[in-house]
Order: sequence, then C-alpha cells, then structure tokens
Amino acid sequence: MTLIDTTILYVKQQLENAEGGHDWFHIERVYKNALLIAQEESCDLQVVKLGALLHDIADSKFHGGDERIGPQKARVFLESQEVDLSIIEHVLQIIENISFKGGNFEKSFHSKELEIVQDADRLDAIGAIGIARTFNYGGFKNRPIYNPAIQPNLHMSKEEYKNSEAPTLNHFYEKLLLLKDRMNTPTGKKIALERHRFMEHFLSQFYAEWDGDL
Repeated sequence: MTLIDTTILYVKQQLENAEGGHDWFHIERVYKNALLIAQEESCDLQVVKLGALLHDIADSKFHGGDERIGPQKARVFLESQEVDLSIIEHVLQIIENISFKGGNFEKSFHSKELEIVQDADRLDAIGAIGIARTFNYGGFKNRPIYNPAIQPNLHMSKEEYKNSEAPTLNHFYEKLLLLKDRMNTPTGKKIALERHRFMEHFLSQFYAEWDGDL
C-alpha cells in the first residue's frame, strides 16, 4: 500500500463522524481539485497530495478554536509512516497557513504547493457546493439563515471571525464572495470565476424570494 493510500484510510477513519461540510467527502473534493490544478503547475506532487488530504484533519472550529491540533495529528501520522522530515515540515506549513481566518491573516509561509492546496480548498467553499456547505454549517451551529438587521462585518479580526454567530447569509460577504480575487493559480482563478457567478445568481434569487418578488 502506498503512502497516499495509507493517508486516505487514516483520514477517512479520523473524519468518520465529522460535520457534513468538513467530512471525508470535502477532503476528497479538495484532493481532486488539487490534482487538477497541479497539472498546470510545477510542483512537488507528493506534498500537494499529502497537504490536500491532511489539511482539515482536525479543523480548529471543531476543537475549541485550537489551531495546534491539526498540525500535531498530521505530524504524528507522517512520522509513523517514516516520511522525510522536509516533506513533513512542508505539509505542516500548508495546514497552518491554508485557512481564510477572516481574510486579515498574513501567511507566514509561501510555496507553490501551498498555493495549489489553498486554491483547491477555496474552490470547495464557493459555487453550488460552497452554498450547500455554508448552510449545512449554519444549521449545525443553529444560526439564522438571514436577518436584514444584522449587516456583514468585513473587518473582523481572526478571533472575531472564528467566534462569529452572524446569520449564514452574511458569510457570503464575509468570505465566499471575496475568494475569487484571492486565488493563487490561473486554473484556480478560472474555475473560481464560474463558481462566483453562480453564487451571485443564487443571492439575486434569494433576495427576490425573500422580498416576495418571485
């Protein structure tokens, strides 16, 4: 069994009871997105694969906001597989720097592999699947769908973003609609544009129905 096969089995086991927007199927979609983007980029494909598979092994949202658990779990697993230390450190940097975190977070690490996995993850946050994941998580947290009296906050700190209890629709303006212009790769940018347009159409329909115009 290859390292990637073993990693897939490990991730499936770890995320067996995960919330629907952050489960194995999310990982699988990000993995496929990353492989698609990597076809057009010069990169270390093994690092891309491992980064995509392990990037959400312990999302801090489900661990009291603790951002250390994901990298720690990934390190223990990769060391158990006797992966080269340089690869381990690169994968951990991807896990630590991939998240949006309110959009006001400056990455402390840069690599082509991080750009690819970050784009792959962001693509799964927008478009039809992104919409589904957003409302799934909003329901999971028992948030209101929409409240016209509560405006989106576009200047949240990382802590404010992590602890937000705002209506789900606000998340479109606080994150999803911003991602198109924050993609790293040509392939990611191209796909993101189409998914962005789909979200814009969804929002137009949503407001028309909310206001009783349709």
